Amino acid sequence: MAGDGRPEGAGTRKGVEYSIIVPTYNERENVGALLWILRAELAALAVSYEVVFVDDNSPDGTADAVRELQAAFGPELVHLVSRPGKQGLGSAYAAGLREANGEFVILMDADLSHHPKHLPAFISSQRASNADIVTGTRYRLGGGVAGWNLARKLTSRGANILASFLLGARTSDLTGAYRLYRRDVLADLLCRTRSRGYAFQMEVIVRAQYDGRRIEEVPIVFVDRLYGTSKLGVGEYVQFARGLLGLLLEL
Repeated sequence: MAGDGRPEGAGTRKGVEYSIIVPTYNERENVGALLWILRAELAALAVSYEVVFVDDNSPDGTADAVRELQAAFGPELVHLVSRPGKQGLGSAYAAGLREANGEFVILMDADLSHHPKHLPAFISSQRASNADIVTGTRYRLGGGVAGWNLARKLTSRGANILASFLLGARTSDLTGAYRLYRRDVLADLLCRTRSRGYAFQMEVIVRAQYDGRRIEEVPIVFVDRLYGTSKLGVGEYVQFARGLLGLLLEL
């Protein structure tokens, strides 16, 4: 495996600037709408891009829906990585990275919680600052959450404040999953990150900070999913606590 996440001997498809990696599980109702909005938002930027869906054998037929999108828009725009079952978020990103051709990688959720309207700000911020990572934040001026009850908002905000204090993190939204990376930076971080679930994003961004990577933040409004079922449960909070403890012991 090359240092940028490609198999040895592989190259990029010439002209692709941004690869958008989207892990999916039971997102049949969302993938078409997501692609439509992505195309609308990115058309105005005149950038070259591709969308890589990584599906973990969704029983609702998500992979078939992506294949229909491939047939409609072409395999150069829409890629599908099919896996035999759920193998974790980090490995989904790694699988998508092996398929991706872009020099920059954007990670986002499939359920429209990460609205593509924020992508121009991500790209503009990276170009202006030459950042290694641009991360979306719900907790800076202009950011926020829509569709959550007060208890969930307090739990999320409290977890971020606690983790930031204990780890000395300078990023305001440690658990946010909407990010833009330089390809080689993401490949390096994925090789060293061990956490799963909710703690994964926290470990990645904290390791990047400790590595001295340049990180910029862009305010986003996170909108709770309209279709499908949330993957967040008690187990995710347990994994977050374990991941936080592991980082405290290691870093």
